[in-house]
Amino acid sequence: MSLEFVSLEKIEEIARDFGYLAVFIGILLENLGIPAPGETFTLVGGFLAGNGELNYWYLLADTIVAAIIGATCGYGIGRYGGWEMLLRLGQFFRIPEVRLADLKTKFSENAAKAVFFGRFVALLRIFVGLMAGIVEMPFGQFMLFNVTGAIVWSTVMLSISFFIGRIVSLEQLVGWMAQFALLALLIAVGVIVVPIWWESRQAKASLDKDSSS
Repeated sequence: MSLEFVSLEKIEEIARDFGYLAVFIGILLENLGIPAPGETFTLVGGFLAGNGELNYWYLLADTIVAAIIGATCGYGIGRYGGWEMLLRLGQFFRIPEVRLADLKTKFSENAAKAVFFGRFVALLRIFVGLMAGIVEMPFGQFMLFNVTGAIVWSTVMLSISFFIGRIVSLEQLVGWMAQFALLALLIAVGVIVVPIWWESRQAKASLDKDSSS
């Protein structure tokens, strides 16, 4: 699931016309930090492979390479100027710098898991490379989880679309995966945001208690 501004029918048409290139660019842009419908292009590609219109193995290599390159470029952007960009966005949306710093710390503590599993989470897939760069995750560690995560995600998504797409419609398949990605996003938000909110509340309560004593 991404912030998709193109209909499924149009994505399927583009994938049929441009094949592996369309899937490659969609995934590359999404992993780079641009809200392109990369996951949908992947599902459509797997669906077309299941119908014999594309080769599964070529498509698998296509998606893996695109995901790795996109996230690596996102990492570079985040590493060199990402934090300043995030602070400016925080000022625009009136998010205190201390809250952004808390999120940065939380992500840093879970960077390896975020990079590996983030591709299965709506929205997080778009920003995980950028965030890994912002928290200055060691590049070698990033690439290890970036590559393995790209391989697992590409294999799972394409295989699901390749096999299940033979027995259900493409619309239903994409809908199911969108629901799964949204559920994963809600769980991720709960795991990351709730502890920060709780710690902030406890700290405030402690300060109020000290000031009243």
